[in-house]
Amino acid sequence: MKAKTLMNKIIIVGGLSACLLLGGCGAGQAADATSAESTVAAQESTVTPTESTETAETVSTETAQDKAQLPDGVYTAEFSTDSSMFHVSEACDGKGTLTVKDGVMTIHISLGSKKILNLYPGLAEDAAKDGAVLLEPTTDTVTYSDGMTEEVYGFDVPVPVIGEEFDLALIGTKGKWYDHKVKVSDPVAEGTADTFDLSTVEDGSYTIELTMEGGSGRASIQSPAQITVADGAATAILEWSSPNYDYMLVNGEKYLPVNTEGNSVFEVPVEALDAPLTMIGDTVAMSTPHEVEYTVTFHSETLESAESGK
Repeated sequence: MKAKTLMNKIIIVGGLSACLLLGGCGAGQAADATSAESTVAAQESTVTPTESTETAETVSTETAQDKAQLPDGVYTAEFSTDSSMFHVSEACDGKGTLTVKDGVMTIHISLGSKKILNLYPGLAEDAAKDGAVLLEPTTDTVTYSDGMTEEVYGFDVPVPVIGEEFDLALIGTKGKWYDHKVKVSDPVAEGTADTFDLSTVEDGSYTIELTMEGGSGRASIQSPAQITVADGAATAILEWSSPNYDYMLVNGEKYLPVNTEGNSVFEVPVEALDAPLTMIGDTVAMSTPHEVEYTVTFHSETLESAESGK
């Protein structure tokens, strides 16, 4: 009897021990599972900010690229620098010609003299290294408001972004490279900004008021001027306040006077209304002939029929 009781106690104790051992393994596995889940959660929380950061960086990059992109074409744009010693010619009114081709932007600037020999799109320390590709100058002729002309150096500068500063180093006659920050901004497509659609005007003869800028201010063009519209194209009769203009250049074409006496009169094409048009007049009033650049704007709101009864 005692032996049977002792055996029962051993079985009970063994069972209890087995339960305790099983409970210990289950707790260990639960702890391990909890620990693993915590580790995964921690890893996931670590990965998430990284992915968010990459997304933010991608969006930021795409936004910057979008800001820099312009449709292919030719624009007039502001070119500003961080130095009064480095600027475009006064004759250019702080502007250059921005060309966009296949998404690549380049601005041509005419400087104030021939004292800057090369430019480099980057930092001065890189420009001074062997193998650096420097921007070579062109020889440009600029015309000032008084009609005087001057030869200066010009450069074709790559533009990485519109409206933000970028590095552009220069070297002058002293042979030392200098760092500068420049910015290209406010691009305006040539001949497309706020222009009037001539195709909406009926064929016929009209009068139109104009304004003119450039030159010394001593010469002017009579306003209003006569203008003829045919098939969406316009030509204007321009009468100067002087008999000393022997030809005009419009879009590279040379036009001679249509009269032989009195003030010089020309018949020239008009590309657009409400847009500044560049026209060059050659004057013989000085000791030698001078080509003077003018900006002429025809104002569409003043367009009136020249035919009687209308």
